[in-house]
Amino acid sequence: MINPISFYGWPFLIGLSLVSILCFLFIQLQHNFILNDKRNSERHIHKRYISRFGGIAIISGFVITLILNKYLVFDHIVWSMLIGGIIILIFGVIDDIKVISWKSQIFIQIAVIILVFIIGVRIEFITNPFGGVVWLIHNNMSLFSLIFMLLWIGVIMNAINWSDGIDGLAGGIVFIAAITLFIISLQPHVAQPPIAIISIAFAGSIMGFLIFNLPPAKIFAGSSGSFFMGFIIALIAIGAGAKIGATLLVLAVPLIDAMWVVMERFRNGDSIFQGDKKHLHHRLLDYGWNTWSILALYYVITILCAIVAIVTHDIGKFIAFIMFCGIILIAFVALSYKKRKVKL
Repeated sequence: MINPISFYGWPFLIGLSLVSILCFLFIQLQHNFILNDKRNSERHIHKRYISRFGGIAIISGFVITLILNKYLVFDHIVWSMLIGGIIILIFGVIDDIKVISWKSQIFIQIAVIILVFIIGVRIEFITNPFGGVVWLIHNNMSLFSLIFMLLWIGVIMNAINWSDGIDGLAGGIVFIAAITLFIISLQPHVAQPPIAIISIAFAGSIMGFLIFNLPPAKIFAGSSGSFFMGFIIALIAIGAGAKIGATLLVLAVPLIDAMWVVMERFRNGDSIFQGDKKHLHHRLLDYGWNTWSILALYYVITILCAIVAIVTHDIGKFIAFIMFCGIILIAFVALSYKKRKVKL
């Protein structure tokens, strides 16, 4: 009988150790090699140079952890993570050094998702919260599955990237999501030990990064890290048996935030991919909240969503998601109204 501590504990510790060591090294190297951050000031709040190589540490540490795990079979999910992670790493680092246009970013994301689909990852069905399932693959036709995967993975990647606006925010949310999917993978009705190993290894990798990313941040995830975090969470959800509802619920805050900002940019005639300071965390900063207070709010809401995702069935997740969406939208409306009132 396999000891659960060695089965799941070691991947967590290895991921944590590797990423934390790499982050420490990149922070030290930063003193000799400073990135000229060409990103616009409309989105980022830091004025000093901080290493953006956290993504290299996360991806490298996570990939090495998977390769070293003797219990993990290299199936289409694992290969997708490895190959997709390397592509994201390359283009993410380029974007961190010399900004890539949003069109190029979208093209790369679509290419990676199509590659994942070619490797063999499929969303065959999604659960109907009112009972039964909705099949996306019918008569060997996979077009709807591909379209859904493009939307699913693309939205999660960009939502996590956009939430990476203050220290510890994106990493903290993804860490909670990874732990949630780890627990769900171990539930009897799911029973996916390989996905549990991947989830806990990913959680350890994110924790290794968070040690240096919590306020005041000494290193950033960069584009490679934030896109990779969303990419892996989206794939883990697929590998865990299309746990789309649970993942949507856990990521409710960044997803609703992204939706609101896109709608606001569209209404104002701005590019929906143009970085700005209209996200919820930026608004809260404007109203005098400090970084730790914002993190506490996000973490508490995300943990509550995670608990609901773990203990409820499909209809419960659906109702909870609608409720949380309503609460978050009311908060956005209130903040927008207050901002307009202050301007008047």
